[in-house]
Amino acid sequence: MTDEPEAVSPVDGVLAALADPTRRQLLDLLAALGEVTATTLAEHLPVSRQAVVKHLAVLDAAGLVGGHRAGREVRYAVRPEALNATARWMAALASDWDRRLATIKRIAEAAERDEAVQRTTDHG
Repeated sequence: MTDEPEAVSPVDGVLAALADPTRRQLLDLLAALGEVTATTLAEHLPVSRQAVVKHLAVLDAAGLVGGHRAGREVRYAVRPEALNATARWMAALASDWDRRLATIKRIAEAAERDEAVQRTTDHG
């Protein structure tokens, strides 16, 4: 085992960023309001502008939002690519589990049928 830190996947960053309810609210606000400043976002939340900026930095690091300077302001907007990649990963995971559960169901139903046949041959 090495002391090297394990590489963090983009999905890990997105899931970690979305674990916080305030950051999820920020994404919802950005989706609704479009490109806005941290000050505008803070007006809609029970946290300070500084807290909003810190949350936006986490969202930016995860690839969920992007900011660009417009004069003296930094305007933020949703960047859907990372969220789309995470949604695709989750859909693939769900599909894999659906296949596994379908296999378990088929095995259980086959065992149940075999047991029923065995009972009829034992009594017949």
